[in-house]
Amino acid sequence: FRMGFFHTWLLFTLVRAADPPCKLWGPPDIPQLRRDGDVTIGGIFSFHNSWEEMMPTFTSKPERYREFQNAQTMVFAIEEINNRADILPGISLGYKIYDSCGSIEMALRASLSLVNGANGSQMPCQRTNTIQAIIAETSSTPTIAISATVGPLNLPVISHFATCACLSDRTKHPSFFRTIPSDYYQSQALAKLVKYFGWTWVGALCSDNDYGNNGMNTFIKAATEFGVCVEFSEAFFRTDPREEILRIVEILKKSSSKVIVAFVSYSDMDVLLGEVAQHNITGLQWIGSESWISDMNIATGKWQQILRGSMGFAIPKAEITGLKEFLIKLNSSSDIDLYKELWETIFQCKLPSQETAGSKIMCKGNESLNNVQNQYTDVTELQIANNVYKAVYAVLHSKLEVNFFTERREKVFFDKNGDPAARYDLLNWQQGEDGTTEFVKVGFYDASLQPGFQLSFNNISIVWAKNQHQVPVSVCSESCPTGTRKAVKKGKPVCCYDCIPCAEGEISNKTDSVMCLKCPPEFWSNKWRDTCVPKLVEFLSFEDVMGIILVLFSLLGVSFTLGIAVVFFVHKDTPIVKANNSELSFLLLFSLTLCFLCSLTFIGRPTEWSCMLRHTAFGITFVLCISCVLGKTIVVLMAFRATLPGSNVMKWFGPLQQRLSVITFTLLQFLICVLWLTISPPFPYMNMNYYQERIILECKLGSNFGFWAVLGYIGLLALLCFILAFLARKLPDNFNEAKFITFSMLIFCAVWITFIPAYVSSPGKFTVAVEIFAILASSFGLLFCIFAPKCYIILLRPEQNTKKHMMGK
Repeated sequence: FRMGFFHTWLLFTLVRAADPPCKLWGPPDIPQLRRDGDVTIGGIFSFHNSWEEMMPTFTSKPERYREFQNAQTMVFAIEEINNRADILPGISLGYKIYDSCGSIEMALRASLSLVNGANGSQMPCQRTNTIQAIIAETSSTPTIAISATVGPLNLPVISHFATCACLSDRTKHPSFFRTIPSDYYQSQALAKLVKYFGWTWVGALCSDNDYGNNGMNTFIKAATEFGVCVEFSEAFFRTDPREEILRIVEILKKSSSKVIVAFVSYSDMDVLLGEVAQHNITGLQWIGSESWISDMNIATGKWQQILRGSMGFAIPKAEITGLKEFLIKLNSSSDIDLYKELWETIFQCKLPSQETAGSKIMCKGNESLNNVQNQYTDVTELQIANNVYKAVYAVLHSKLEVNFFTERREKVFFDKNGDPAARYDLLNWQQGEDGTTEFVKVGFYDASLQPGFQLSFNNISIVWAKNQHQVPVSVCSESCPTGTRKAVKKGKPVCCYDCIPCAEGEISNKTDSVMCLKCPPEFWSNKWRDTCVPKLVEFLSFEDVMGIILVLFSLLGVSFTLGIAVVFFVHKDTPIVKANNSELSFLLLFSLTLCFLCSLTFIGRPTEWSCMLRHTAFGITFVLCISCVLGKTIVVLMAFRATLPGSNVMKWFGPLQQRLSVITFTLLQFLICVLWLTISPPFPYMNMNYYQERIILECKLGSNFGFWAVLGYIGLLALLCFILAFLARKLPDNFNEAKFITFSMLIFCAVWITFIPAYVSSPGKFTVAVEIFAILASSFGLLFCIFAPKCYIILLRPEQNTKKHMMGK
């Protein structure tokens, strides 16, 4: 249907009603190659590098064999279509091909010549004298000028090598199409390639034109998103003063980056490499754009040693059946001046009909292109020629929408911006067996795939700069190992940084971490700061040296207490034991044993039950102990009052009352402990406030009021006991009982008064140790002050342990 429509459209243009008369304002330029046809396609190529005057003559012989091959490919495609009976029967295609001489001005002049036609008359302008599309140009800048000029006329411009992403802007270039991908995709591919090999510090060079500047801007933006830093970005043009080129060479010499991304046209690259070779700058890893990475002129030039190992993306190779035979069919008998000049350039001779300057020999007439090997006859690298071939067929298939397959099943289509699919071969410059440079395909890039699969590599070894087989390193700073973080150097790009060790309690378990991660509250960083490990849980355990010492003292106190109890039991019928209320003495010894043993509950891993037990056992046992001492003190006072005439006070504080008083005092403490455990009991608590690197596992009091109530009640009883004992210290009792009780209470009170500030200020497990020490010290004070003098008399002074001696006192 589409072919039928296009066929009808072409016939319509041939018989279309005339427009107003047209006039020529100057002599038309003569195309270098021309064939008349019912429908004409224009072409603009750069056969030469320079021009002097706007005249249809050349200033030099054809210099760019590859450009001439591209133009011949266009001619070949048109001839192929004309020779096919299944395409446009009855309609012939013609062509007009101009030389732009590598100049924007000449390219514009050629495009205007194509648009204007060549006939001037008072008759209406005929459509047969104008062209239906222009295939142009080899570089972006002249193509932009051509598209901007003829775009308002809705004349399609199809480029085979203009890659500037700016040409995808439909508002500025509404009728532009191309058969080569936009530089946007190539720039993305280059950025991903640089990132893939870990090059975070690169230099950048570009041509100072639309092709280079737009491509490099896109590359830098994409590379920055990938974490790549550009050390320098310089633009130059082949016509710049030599001083400007030398300035860039000096930048290359002083650069610390080992990878140079060159988004440069092949003609500009040629100029730069000349100066690079003179300064013997080697060892750089060049990453090239498609403009020069597959250019044989550069690869076979005198600086191929500088570029050995270069890498870059190029348009995939293609084959065009019959093109080789068409190219070498050219002969010296042609009447076309351009063909004659090309012949003279290839064979370095002059034809009889040509006025060639210099002292070239005359052509013999037996020259043949069959044995010539140059870029014109080489059909192994047809990436660009294939784009020209596809452009001709794109004009044939549709004026705006193209979607077809070539004879080699290559799909050709344009997206909404006039761009084709972006597919590239990744080429690596390697030295062949004969010493020449070969373009080895080592990978592929397809922008239509998912991001993670766009860049792929073949199982082919890559050769790097200086024929190295290891990936070169190009970084501003070496990777930061685990356990460190990156700190950007002041005034430097983000890729230049120092590796700062993570602080205590922070880790980085990945290389090149930008920040350290803080460990969870119950974890701490290890020695290398790369892993969070559980914090050391600290508590006073039975394995600690301090814990062992306290246990030994506790058991020693128990042993002393049991020993004294045995002595008292063996001598229970002696006057000294009877005179000191043996019942209270044995109860006091029992309570002291419990006091020594309760200190053991403070050692070991705190649990919910141990936390409640340790404080309540301590409070109750000490109250029981002080109650017994208080009872003995009251007995001493009552005994003295009983010796007074007519006194019967002992009947009010006999053995029954003594037992009741001890039970009452102890029961009151028991009630306080029950209330404490009911309202807010002690519980295990992981204290992380004292130390960052370890956890103190301790018993939280729960209710501070409960703890201080227990302790205050003990202190109240001890103070009362001390006062009574102090008042009774000079009474004529037996064996200075009141005096020893006074001493014991003095020691007891001193220990616990000292305990309060020490308990509050001691960190971690030392808090528990202070409390155990206070328990043991006060218990030993009571034990020795009250019972040691009596044991001394019983065991060492038995003569004093008599009734007579007691009565004597």
